[in-house]
Amino acid sequence: MASLSLLFVSLSLSFFIPTFISSSPVPDPEIVVQEVHRSINASRRNLGYLSCGTGNPIDDCWRCDQNWEKNRQRLADCAIGFGKQAIGGRDGRIYVITDSSDHDVVNPRPGTLRHAVIQDEPLWIIFARDMVIQLKEELIMNSFKTLDGRGASVHIAGGPCITIQFVTNIIIHGLHIHDCKQAGNTNVRDSPHHFGWRTLSDGDGVSIFGGSHVWVDHNSLSNCRDGLIDAIHGSTAITISNNYMTHHDKVMLLGHSDSYTQDKNMQVTIAFNHFGEGLVQRMPRCRHGYFHVVNNDYTHWEMYAIGGSANPTINSQGNRFLAPDNRFSKEVTKYEDAPESEWKHWNWRSEGDLLLNGAFFTPSGASASSSYAKASSLGARSSSLVGPLTTNAGALNCRKGSRC
Repeated sequence: MASLSLLFVSLSLSFFIPTFISSSPVPDPEIVVQEVHRSINASRRNLGYLSCGTGNPIDDCWRCDQNWEKNRQRLADCAIGFGKQAIGGRDGRIYVITDSSDHDVVNPRPGTLRHAVIQDEPLWIIFARDMVIQLKEELIMNSFKTLDGRGASVHIAGGPCITIQFVTNIIIHGLHIHDCKQAGNTNVRDSPHHFGWRTLSDGDGVSIFGGSHVWVDHNSLSNCRDGLIDAIHGSTAITISNNYMTHHDKVMLLGHSDSYTQDKNMQVTIAFNHFGEGLVQRMPRCRHGYFHVVNNDYTHWEMYAIGGSANPTINSQGNRFLAPDNRFSKEVTKYEDAPESEWKHWNWRSEGDLLLNGAFFTPSGASASSSYAKASSLGARSSSLVGPLTTNAGALNCRKGSRC
């Protein structure tokens, strides 16, 4: 996804980027790591006979509520990690999508998904029924929006998909996002007051470009043209959790390019996801920033699972890595675009990971470094818990009147 095609050609865009969007990185990311582990430990302690809990702190925050449909916005208080402060449309009204069409991308019809996401006010966006939404162009989201697919089977598929560009406070939850394609070279509206020219898009499932406070949770993603979830150009404060990803090559790119040093501010939590059949590489592929990869289930890769360049910090804790049978693809990690004399100083650490079928993780950096010493003292949750933590990854089958 490392191209400038996501930028508006129109120079007027710069006048529509709110000044509050930039997000300073957390000064000590290890504190956020510690908070994640406290949340997991608290959920585990609450498990017991007849408990509806799973030990997954995100799900245990809301899924036991049989009245979740009447308390939808409670979900916004359940995130963990670097994207924890993403409130989406929690403080706004509920907007119901009744029309699955996308005929006019400059003057979208009320009731359509495009009309909802471009509004200036906070909105919690839900869907009136099962639907397949085939977008004509990228869905350019405005700040403080939640897409909540619970209670319906909602597919965004067969066209361009979701773009989170220069906006903040976005929650994407409970959607099937697949078969995303390129589009562009046309005008697309991004707010009630502005539309601009879009060049050719990359074809990502979820594209985060200069966005902050973003939470992508419980979605099923597969088979897009470029990345399933990509975050570049200074994006930060992101949590990617409980997603089920299958049948795709370059799964997740986090960081625009080795030379784009603004991505040093990028901080991403990747938790409780299932990386499943038909995946090849980039789960994720990182540059510059800090990436906490915790309690994910990796059941398939063809080339490698976690890679990176430009000296990212990768803190891998309590994941389950099942290597492919190919004896040349057993390594979890891939150090890219640097000789060993350089990457051996990068801080890539594995703690409590379960390495199966010959899988091996190549660590780097001084294990006594202060930053890693803090992280390694936290006691990552055992990888033996990954099964129950990720068993419900992907879009949930939630029905009104019963717990999800």
